[in-house]
Amino acid sequence: MPTMRNVIILGSGPAGLTAAIYSARAGLAPLVIEGPEPGGQLAFTTEVENYPGFAEGILGPELMDICRKQARRFGAEIAQATVESVDLANRPFRVHTPEGAHECRTLIIATGASARKLGLESEKRYWGHGVSACATCDGFFFKGKEVIVVGGGDSAMEEATFLTRFATRVVVVHRRHELRASKIMAHRAQENPKIEFVWDSVVEEVLGTDSAPLKVTGARLKNLKTGAVSERPIDGVFLAIGHTPNTAFLRNALELDEGGFIKVKEPSTRTHIEGVFACGDVMDPRYKQAITAAGSGCKAALDAERFLAEHE
Repeated sequence: MPTMRNVIILGSGPAGLTAAIYSARAGLAPLVIEGPEPGGQLAFTTEVENYPGFAEGILGPELMDICRKQARRFGAEIAQATVESVDLANRPFRVHTPEGAHECRTLIIATGASARKLGLESEKRYWGHGVSACATCDGFFFKGKEVIVVGGGDSAMEEATFLTRFATRVVVVHRRHELRASKIMAHRAQENPKIEFVWDSVVEEVLGTDSAPLKVTGARLKNLKTGAVSERPIDGVFLAIGHTPNTAFLRNALELDEGGFIKVKEPSTRTHIEGVFACGDVMDPRYKQAITAAGSGCKAALDAERFLAEHE
């Protein structure tokens, strides 16, 4: 029979590990199921300079390792496993992994969201070394440089406009000849003298150095109408083609919004099922920052603790 847990936390990024720290300190002995990407998106981030408490910055994997050790120090158990499905129709809740099932009185879902990517080998090679999906996180590193933003929606226009604070030139590469962004966002970007648009085009390959330190030096662009291929010297590539919340395993078990993000009863982290909570990027389509994820992880742990105190 599976061991009964007070709290099971799905995900091991800033939200999941913060929830683990708080619930472990409350004596709830949580089980953290790490998922396929231990540490979340920060595990693939090089320098993190905007997380409070690290004046000189810190590597993303190092920050997550510190959080993991802190959670374990207070009694959290961390399991290397991936969740296949959950049964939330009955209590206790049941979480299914390839290694077996786990039961819990409360469940905190912190499985995050994954940035949509282009699917290029070169994109994978230079991820965190000039290729990014977060201008707020990494824009500062591109002072006085030229960058590409891929996308044509509101997020792309927002990212491009933000990057003009640092970059000398921002090139928006869009596969169509007109933007999908709202009129006000599109107008703001098109009126910005630092933003240039390359229409009907895609990034075919990210170019860069072959040996350490890895860095982006350019991009190969292809015009979808003419087939013409050109190379452009560039220092960074920012993807702004959306995020996909990691909620496929829920299989209609929870209420999701049209983008697939978990709905919560704000300002709490409660979902429509009592005893189930969600935190971090899996319920936040707007901010997508490590610090906001950590904050919501704290809230989820406190919500779970109060739920257990009230019901048991």
